[in-house]
Amino acid sequence: MLTIKDEPVENLRPLKVRVIGAGYSGIYLGIRIPQRLRNVDLQIYEKNEGIGGTWWENRYPGCACDIPSHSYQYSFDPNPNWSAFYAPAKEICAYLHGIADKYGVMRHVKLSHKITSCKWNDYTKKWELTVENVKTGETINDDADVLLSARGNLNDFVWPKIPGFETFKGEVMHSAAWNQQYDFKNKRVGVIGGGSSSIQIVPNLQKVEGIQLSCFVRSRTWISNPFGDSAMEKLGLDPAKLDFSPEQREEFANNPQRFLEFRKLIEVDGNTIHGVTFKDSDMQTEAVKSFRAMMKKRLAKKPEIVDALTPSFSVGCRRLTPGPGYLEALVEDNVDFISTPISSISPTSINLSDGRNIEIDALVCATGFNSSSRPPFEIYGKNGVSLQKRFTPYPETYLTMGVDGFPNFFMMLGPNSAIGSGSLTMMIETEGDYIIKCIRKLQKEDYTTITPKLARVKDFSEYCAEYFKKTVYMDECNSWYRSEGGKGDRITGLWPGSTLHCLETLRAPRWEDYEFESREENRLRWLGNGWSVTQVEGGGDPAWYLEPGMVDVPREGRPEDDEVGRLRPWSY
Repeated sequence: MLTIKDEPVENLRPLKVRVIGAGYSGIYLGIRIPQRLRNVDLQIYEKNEGIGGTWWENRYPGCACDIPSHSYQYSFDPNPNWSAFYAPAKEICAYLHGIADKYGVMRHVKLSHKITSCKWNDYTKKWELTVENVKTGETINDDADVLLSARGNLNDFVWPKIPGFETFKGEVMHSAAWNQQYDFKNKRVGVIGGGSSSIQIVPNLQKVEGIQLSCFVRSRTWISNPFGDSAMEKLGLDPAKLDFSPEQREEFANNPQRFLEFRKLIEVDGNTIHGVTFKDSDMQTEAVKSFRAMMKKRLAKKPEIVDALTPSFSVGCRRLTPGPGYLEALVEDNVDFISTPISSISPTSINLSDGRNIEIDALVCATGFNSSSRPPFEIYGKNGVSLQKRFTPYPETYLTMGVDGFPNFFMMLGPNSAIGSGSLTMMIETEGDYIIKCIRKLQKEDYTTITPKLARVKDFSEYCAEYFKKTVYMDECNSWYRSEGGKGDRITGLWPGSTLHCLETLRAPRWEDYEFESREENRLRWLGNGWSVTQVEGGGDPAWYLEPGMVDVPREGRPEDDEVGRLRPWSY
């Protein structure tokens, strides 16, 4: 016999939501969950002493955003005051702190608290969490109805696996664990790595007084022109001048139309180069020709570096980096470019396979991160299956955010969530909005769990495998985009399409792709007592549907004359 639930139809039943990480993704969730959901107990656990994720952790000289600053911000709170086209890490971290303070995120954040274990209890239908207070070592037990991973994939840095590495007696640091107190003046410094961190570190260290740099670069890589340079030219700006003048920043702050024009041109520029990701496309052919000529010109002082650094694989197979000043630094007299493999490390030197020994005082490891999508702590789903096991030999997800057998669990920037071109922050916002819609359905319709169907997870996995066959990402290169530490035959780092493709895909959840468990036998018990919460005193506006912005007014005229309808995706 049905018992009417004595609640309004909105059914704001209490839910505990726990978020892992307070970087770009975690901060976004800390803004939108309180804004769009009610009666939610929200807690964000952050292992560091401050928020910001990678922008809190990475403090090496030259650390900066390598995509245009104005594309690397929240759409709802753009910053007109970035000091440079590529914002320094310190500014990005300050921006995130300002956003968190402005929207009250910090009241939900526990700093210096590291998740060490997450286990699904299928009897209570809750996640059981073990949390370590990093400062005190105390262990805390918590639980959650919904668990959200916002930890990102590139925050677990790795040291190089070179024989004798641990015997080196000089200063050793990683790009993600920088010793800001070390004085590089008049030192012999070895830099291992040729990725984006090294490309930013080298130009800055090269300028230090009396320094002698030895750059050990094993992999070839494309260095590009500045992302967004064509947009700068369209706006009458000089792409060679990456710092914004006080006058430019003042104009952005005081002329909203000019600021929006600038931001839109940057976004259009990023969204219209998607064609470069396809093998043998005209855009790819032109990119190879252009970048090869540019690298040859900038390395003219040491032409031997050109062949050692220029790849044979397509542009974009590895993560593309603009690297302002990097090639110019490599040809300076106090920099040695060494592509000979390292055989071992001794207490005072790096030893090469050709018998040479390079004496150094300090060793900088720009050797990247553990790019595996498996978290560095255990997450156990139904039947005690770990996410680590489920993601072996490679991760499989439903639209990058959910995994079969892991109820009420979502990932922000999980496997296949990065992008080769376009705005990453718009993808973060879109994923967050999607997840919040799923939480709202659980809450409103009285479901206990939501889990993607195994068949749909397999479908998405097959789609990804097929899509990437025609892209440059399957060329012969070692990249964190790939499975098995960068050497596998699966692309597990990138979304299978463009940013705009992702935004449209995640516009509205396909509920038929999920399995739901209900709290009650009657699936419509959530209809409640026949009242809306807006009819309860203080519950809202009983005539909300007449408010400006709530009424969808059709345009007059024939449908084919409706420019908005033709050029913008339908909203639903």
